[in-house]
Amino acid sequence: MVIMALDHTRDYFHYSAFFFDPADPTQSTLPIFFTRFVTHFCAPIFCFLAGTSAFMVGKRKAKSELSSFLLKRGIWLVFIEMTIVNFGWYFDLSFKSPGLSVIWSLGISMIVLAALVHLPRKFILVFSLLLIVGHNLFDSVHYNGNLFWAILHECNIFKITDGVEFIVDYPIIPWVAVMALGYYVGAFYDKSYAAEKRKKLFNTIGILALLAFLILRFTNLYGDPLDYKDYGVWSKNLISFLNPSKYPPSLNYLLMTLGVAFLFLANSEKLKGKVVQFFSTFGRVPFFYYIVHLYLVHLIALVFAQLSGFGWKIMILEDWLTELPELKGYGFPLWVIYAVWIFVIALLYPVCKKFDAYKQAHKGKWWLSYL
Repeated sequence: MVIMALDHTRDYFHYSAFFFDPADPTQSTLPIFFTRFVTHFCAPIFCFLAGTSAFMVGKRKAKSELSSFLLKRGIWLVFIEMTIVNFGWYFDLSFKSPGLSVIWSLGISMIVLAALVHLPRKFILVFSLLLIVGHNLFDSVHYNGNLFWAILHECNIFKITDGVEFIVDYPIIPWVAVMALGYYVGAFYDKSYAAEKRKKLFNTIGILALLAFLILRFTNLYGDPLDYKDYGVWSKNLISFLNPSKYPPSLNYLLMTLGVAFLFLANSEKLKGKVVQFFSTFGRVPFFYYIVHLYLVHLIALVFAQLSGFGWKIMILEDWLTELPELKGYGFPLWVIYAVWIFVIALLYPVCKKFDAYKQAHKGKWWLSYL
């Protein structure tokens, strides 16, 4: 949750973001790239752990209750994506660039999971692995102008009317499988499953996933529509190698990110202390934090735009900000991005801590589970 805010801060404040992709080996630098790279782990791990959390919640509920909760929460998240989240990104009351992004993918994955929870765990595992491993077989399948296919597997932009477009950033495949896999893994946190056994299993899965990533990525055999390229310069090669496709997440991308996730889960259970408590504060109120941080970052961007001579109105966006030519020349060096990010986190920590305390003290209020 904390690292995610770094990426969004970079979007709104970094000078070079308006000129080139931070993962472009031909133009980026290692500091810029790794500022982007570290955030690659956010969406897949959050989606995966949402599935794990659903399993844990389901241990206290009947399958029908869990299914109903996931369905309602999924519909709620899709609604929030199309309204509160879209407005937070753009601050445009005319909603000229609505889109389906990460909150939508979590919502639709919960809706699918609401049906999957009634099926045997082995079926859920097979379903998850088939989609995660096999979906890249369809990378060469294109249906121009087909909204259904875009929502299913291919990112696309659809022109609705002159000046209004609909953006599909997060197709449902394989995101629904990532959450379903997380739900399957949730059973390994049952009290009957020994912690040492879980650690060994997760370490094994993590190592095998990363080895598979290294082999597939280096050979370009399968698993990514964006091949690794040798540019003859080690820094450019490194950027190319560590930049598998995210939209939608390729097999290589998921092997890389979830492989690290399994290793972290395997070796972090006994971590305690103030640092763990600090980060856990954000993790206990993830939806609340996501919405508030998005609006806060955008509001600060309005102030920076005004102070730097561009005027605050330039941050009332009619398109994705890096696509707007009038923003070329706006922005700040990388150190400013890190300073703003730290400021945002420091500002939000007491707010999230207070809201977490409120949730813990009012567990009987059903509506708090949706915030």
